[in-house]
Amino acid sequence: MSACLAVPGSAVAGARVTQESSLPAARLDFAIPAQPLATALIAFGKQANVQVLTAGSTVARFRSLGITGSYTAQAALEKLLEGTGLIHEFTDQGTVVVTLPEAPGKKSSTPRREEVRELTAVEANALIGRDVGFKATLTSLGSRNDAGLIDVPQSVSVVTRDVMASQQALSVEDVVRNMAGVSYVEGSDGLPLFQIRGFYSGNGLIDGMPNSNVGSGDFPPLIGLDRVEVIKGPQTILGDTNGNSFGGLVNVTTKQPQSQPLRQISYALGERGQVQAGVDLAGPLSHASGLSYRLVVSGEYANSSPQGRRDRRSGYLAPSIGWTTSSTQLVVGAQRILNRLPVPDHAVLLGDTVGSATPFGLLTGNEYDHASYQTDRLYYLLDQQLGHAWTWRSRGQYVQQHNDLQSWTMVNPMSSGDVTPYAQVYRYSDAYYSLQNDLIRVFGTGPVTHTVTLGLDYSRSRVGHTDDLVHEYGSAYNVFTGPALPRVSAVMQPEDNVPLSGTPWSIDNGLFLQDQLAWGERWTMLLALRRSAYEVSTTDAQGNPWTPRRTKWVPNAGLVYKLTPDVAFYAGTSNGFEPLSYLGENGRPLVPALSRQVETGAKLNLFHDQAWLTVSLYRIELDHSYLFLEQAPNFASFGPGQTNRGLEVEFAGRVTPGLDITGSYTNALISNHDGTAPVGAPRQRFNLWASYWFQGGALHGWGVAAGVQARGRSLGQSSDYTVYYPSPGQAEIDANVSYRTDHWRMTLGAKNLFARTLYSADFNETYLPLRTHRSVMLSGTFDF
Repeated sequence: MSACLAVPGSAVAGARVTQESSLPAARLDFAIPAQPLATALIAFGKQANVQVLTAGSTVARFRSLGITGSYTAQAALEKLLEGTGLIHEFTDQGTVVVTLPEAPGKKSSTPRREEVRELTAVEANALIGRDVGFKATLTSLGSRNDAGLIDVPQSVSVVTRDVMASQQALSVEDVVRNMAGVSYVEGSDGLPLFQIRGFYSGNGLIDGMPNSNVGSGDFPPLIGLDRVEVIKGPQTILGDTNGNSFGGLVNVTTKQPQSQPLRQISYALGERGQVQAGVDLAGPLSHASGLSYRLVVSGEYANSSPQGRRDRRSGYLAPSIGWTTSSTQLVVGAQRILNRLPVPDHAVLLGDTVGSATPFGLLTGNEYDHASYQTDRLYYLLDQQLGHAWTWRSRGQYVQQHNDLQSWTMVNPMSSGDVTPYAQVYRYSDAYYSLQNDLIRVFGTGPVTHTVTLGLDYSRSRVGHTDDLVHEYGSAYNVFTGPALPRVSAVMQPEDNVPLSGTPWSIDNGLFLQDQLAWGERWTMLLALRRSAYEVSTTDAQGNPWTPRRTKWVPNAGLVYKLTPDVAFYAGTSNGFEPLSYLGENGRPLVPALSRQVETGAKLNLFHDQAWLTVSLYRIELDHSYLFLEQAPNFASFGPGQTNRGLEVEFAGRVTPGLDITGSYTNALISNHDGTAPVGAPRQRFNLWASYWFQGGALHGWGVAAGVQARGRSLGQSSDYTVYYPSPGQAEIDANVSYRTDHWRMTLGAKNLFARTLYSADFNETYLPLRTHRSVMLSGTFDF
């Protein structure tokens, strides 16, 4: 038998068959949409009931057009491999080997035994199909199109659904604890602030699109998400120019329609009346049309927080419809996120150390201090195959957001307990829409395979009506002896309002060009360039409104070398910027704040491709050296220029049957260019979580899990930036026990098992988030 040699992009795929009589001859129904070839082969193996063997590096860089209809297994596989140049061989009725053809003169094109492995059995449905257990394999964020994590020349952290379930996580802030270099700090508005490699991140992304252009981004609850992903280092290349992306970006992938039926109820019961319940429904809308749906509904309520703040309410509604053909994947959906979040439990510092904090049982402010958020989103996701080598990927959304904050702040606290209370009401609304269109072409030039992406981003946003009301308490007040403060709404007067006018629609757009080059099976290079055009809303030297437009070029580059298919070394550089509205000494808007990262590391597949280890070294430099026309009153909020260096280690996957582990270690050093000490930046962080499911006998179905998260010493800083507050290192231990069957699962767990006093790493004297209590939760799912 002869093999046909073809370069990527051609329409020919060869096939070699050694046991023709044993080939599966029956016609089967296939429904495999266009997607990366790796997951397409996994779906083929499931639907044809055959075992697919290949070297992972062989298929990593290819995409498949997919297949829909009735075919024999061999005909279906030939169609899936069309245009790749790969060949296949059915060694028996239940096994097929996929490989590259050998160069002329070689005797055999069958892969060497040590290079061939069974493809990991992940689900390959529409826009998902990346994760198995604790281990993720693919990323859609690191290169703006699906790519293997091992082929991306920078650090990308992914937390899978199995990790979320094992840890009883309910929110994105619960999830990021697993990631090296990533942490969250509770904000006084109830929403978490994410810190990545020493920098507070922007509002993040949902399905690769901006979570918020001009306001406070609110992520969906975890019941609506498939995975949480963080790409580290400056990420303006991805188009998030409105937020601070110097250290990285958080991206969440929402659950999408699927043809496989799903009927699942989830629940969580905690202390102080905490109840969370949700329904996740999915399946085909009809047998032959290719239509499917997803509906996720959830709600959460709690009587009070541990400190006694009242009335937490949250709601989520997310319907979506998908349409899949042999060349098209289209999802159209909507989301509504409603959150009424009490101001987080916190203390006020009455001295220069955290030991001077007010007692946890003392409720500062009013028990009904809270922030309310409503986000309404309409979106679509389109992947369209154009011929044999082109793919059109389009994303779009329209979003409206409304925020309302009502809270007390204790200013100028004294050791005696005397403070100056300020009541604040802040109401805000915005609207924006964004479009992202990418054309992706795969072709070969000699020994090099190119995956070229040409993208165009467009966003338009405006701020609506904004009210900012501040009222000072009219008399001396002591937190220990003073009466309970009234609700904020009861003390506000019309003259307290400082209304802020809305803004006209502003436009940001960018042109993106990227080439992923693969030389054989060992070398991969990524080259990317983005041209960003943006507007800066400011005032001129005479105080008149002024909206100048600016353009900025942003390059990225990286290189990957695979010592073996499972061991890769990489190096890369990335750049970022953030527009500033202040005027320089020449009366013109300042040039953007610039950041540059250099990163190198290694990525390893371990334990027979069941686990993933990443080691990375990075250096990020941020330039914040400016000469102002006049002193900006809140310039300190930008912070000085910085140089951040760090070592990060991450591990996730299965070590032995039943035992899954995820862990991370961060050693980071931040140097402020003005010589000041960095705040909210522990030198070391450590996280370890292990889950074990008993494999047989009387304990079959039972599982236990436990973990620790720890950090080193940190510094808080006073609100006037003159005093530092040392915060000690700390560790928290969580544990749970679970039981599962084919249709339901139940977990009883305890967080902060030993009731340690846990302080935030970043705080000031008016707001020190802390926890002192153990919390117990019962959670689970039921399939019906």
